[in-house]
Amino acid sequence: MHAFSAREYRLAVYVFLAAWALLSAPWLSGAVTIPYDAKALFQAQLQFLANAIHSGQSPFWNPSSFVGLPQIADPQSLIFSPAILLAYLDKMPSFQLLDAYVLLLLALGGFATLKFCQDRGWHPAGASVAAITFAFGASAAWRIQHIAQIKSLAFFAVALWLLARALNRSSALWGALAGLAAGSMVLEPDQVGFLGGYVLAGYCVGHWLSGPDRRLAVMKSVRPLACAALVAVLVAALPLALTYLFLETSNRPEMTFAEAARGSLHPASLLTALVSDLYGAFDPSVDYWGPYSVTWDKSELTLSQNMGQVYLGTLPALLMLTVGVLRGALWAREIRVLMISAGVLLLYALGSHTPAFGILYGYVPGVAFFRRPVDAMFLVGALLSIAAGYLVSLWAGGALPHASHRRRLLEAGLVAVLLLAALAVAWSVGKTALAWKPVMVALVWILLTSLLLAIPAAALKRGGHKLAVVAPALLLACDLAFNNGPNESTALPPSAYEVLKPNCRNATIAFLKSRLRRAPGSPWRDRVELAGLGFEWQNAALVHGFEGTLGYNPFRLSDISEATGARDYIAGPDQRQFSPLFPSYASTMADLLGLRFIAVGAPIEEVDKHLKPGDLTLVARTADAYIYENPRALPRVLFVEDWREADFEGLVATGKWPQFDPRHTVLLDAAPEVDDAIAKLAKAPTAASAVRIRHYENTEVVVEVDAARPGFVVLNDVWHPWWVADIDGVEAQILRANVLFRAVQVPPGRHVLKFEFKPFSGAIAEVGDRMLEPIQSTR
Repeated sequence: MHAFSAREYRLAVYVFLAAWALLSAPWLSGAVTIPYDAKALFQAQLQFLANAIHSGQSPFWNPSSFVGLPQIADPQSLIFSPAILLAYLDKMPSFQLLDAYVLLLLALGGFATLKFCQDRGWHPAGASVAAITFAFGASAAWRIQHIAQIKSLAFFAVALWLLARALNRSSALWGALAGLAAGSMVLEPDQVGFLGGYVLAGYCVGHWLSGPDRRLAVMKSVRPLACAALVAVLVAALPLALTYLFLETSNRPEMTFAEAARGSLHPASLLTALVSDLYGAFDPSVDYWGPYSVTWDKSELTLSQNMGQVYLGTLPALLMLTVGVLRGALWAREIRVLMISAGVLLLYALGSHTPAFGILYGYVPGVAFFRRPVDAMFLVGALLSIAAGYLVSLWAGGALPHASHRRRLLEAGLVAVLLLAALAVAWSVGKTALAWKPVMVALVWILLTSLLLAIPAAALKRGGHKLAVVAPALLLACDLAFNNGPNESTALPPSAYEVLKPNCRNATIAFLKSRLRRAPGSPWRDRVELAGLGFEWQNAALVHGFEGTLGYNPFRLSDISEATGARDYIAGPDQRQFSPLFPSYASTMADLLGLRFIAVGAPIEEVDKHLKPGDLTLVARTADAYIYENPRALPRVLFVEDWREADFEGLVATGKWPQFDPRHTVLLDAAPEVDDAIAKLAKAPTAASAVRIRHYENTEVVVEVDAARPGFVVLNDVWHPWWVADIDGVEAQILRANVLFRAVQVPPGRHVLKFEFKPFSGAIAEVGDRMLEPIQSTR
């Protein structure tokens, strides 16, 4: 094999960077922005971080979504990702800044893929093609809005490169760096990071089995793997523990098989590997008609149109179909373990369409925590990009496996069959007229790629390998710019998300900010519900700093979901679901929440069928919303003297509240215990009881109370075990009150009550209690 110089690999790096700049330019210029989840979820999360950091607050608790949730344990919070630096450096991170961060993650993953190829001595042409394919092919391009998964994908590539280097060199240092990358990959756990961990483990096994002396290979890997494991645990153990504890009390402690399987990749989507826009996902003039569209099955709209796009580029696809499959090059020892991994992941992604996912769901630890097996296609794309690099390396080095004339006809026949299959699928659903154009476009790219591959290796070598590096990378970059470039799934005008800018001049936001009661020294902190205003509105409360009852996030506390009916999303007016305990905006739970304003995208009667005239008051009509006021909304903090015991589970199930006035009585799930230390704090009773909020931050709430008699301070913030309280500096128990909220017993007199969110000590205490449960149950 030819030994390539560092200079030749530098050319590959330059070519990759040039392609990255070309393909990233539409977003980096600000002409378009990464839409949907990148803005409605992650941009809002980023701005929440910036708001907290630049106001001197902690971002560990989020009071703005779903009544409140432990933000530090939310796997999509960005707290444990490099994105937190964006929030630290800029109090109003721009859309361009977040987009650049995502594209830099893809550049990082592409560079790591290039270095992986270089370490194997592959031709620089293959290294540059692998890097470009990784960064702009398949899910990395089409699902760029799923920022958390892009981060996991990028660090997977880094971890794979460093792990391979550590094993090949038996190096503790490279092992530690691999552990750092792997820990970063799973810090904010998602399915890409989870599956990436299994691929890395499989790579280790493949390394042991592929060498001539397996015992020696295992022995030499002990030190680097031990260092990798130690560093990964140090990096990721605490965040993973926090997330695990949160998920156990969330709306999604695990996925049922039926729910997970609904996110399966349809086999027909695989045709987009060769015919990029077969189903009209790219062309704005064509209504998407592929799998999970109304054309296929109106009752199965479980995946969006971009999730089934698997186009890597014609050059990788053509080489893998011909040289890789029919000539057997994908089974070469250099990439065999990665191709086995890719095959298993593809079966995983196909989900319910093969028996494999059922077996993996039942027997592989961790699979049941995740929905949408199609997420595995991120990693399939990453592994196939390496395969593309290997095959291009063979071509550029003149080492392609020989094919007879008959074999070449078979290869051409295979490509033709796939193109005909695309037309047949279109014919089966009456869309043949729409399929001809993308099939012909695919044929053009196949012909251009075939012309490149037909160039003799000797002709390439006469150019000193420069032509071999530049030509395929240039063709691939143009291909991906044309077929995977900005489209309605990956690039929209920034103006579409104007409401997510903290300094926006939106009339609805301005009205709400001006009318909310939350001044220090008052018991009031009004809540808002934003419902059915559009996809971009769902997390506007995070950006603008007010407190909402709903939001857009796959995770929230299960108690909130069950009590309020909150779903993952609330983009359309028809998506508001109520619950037995919250059957209407005119309900006890709405009042307890302090839900004062409801901004909806349609007249409220279309959203809440139980409202009667006069229940709510229309106070404003803006271009975006009808804004209603609930005159019965209660203050955030109350002082009550009486209590009653209630069955909270029964209340949630039936919605039948007992007769009580929350201004005077609190419902508790158990009789409160007398705390002698708190009782000793009793002072001279005040003339009349009063309570007010002195200070309110994300993770700290300070309440002043004047108690004429013993009673309870009720804070209508969601109860969570990681919150602690003290009265005049003496630790006090937080009781669960009125199903969702917090209450603390206070003695007579004037006192200062402080609530503080302590996730680390709270999580440690929770883990300790769980470890003691088996011991206590045996006594």
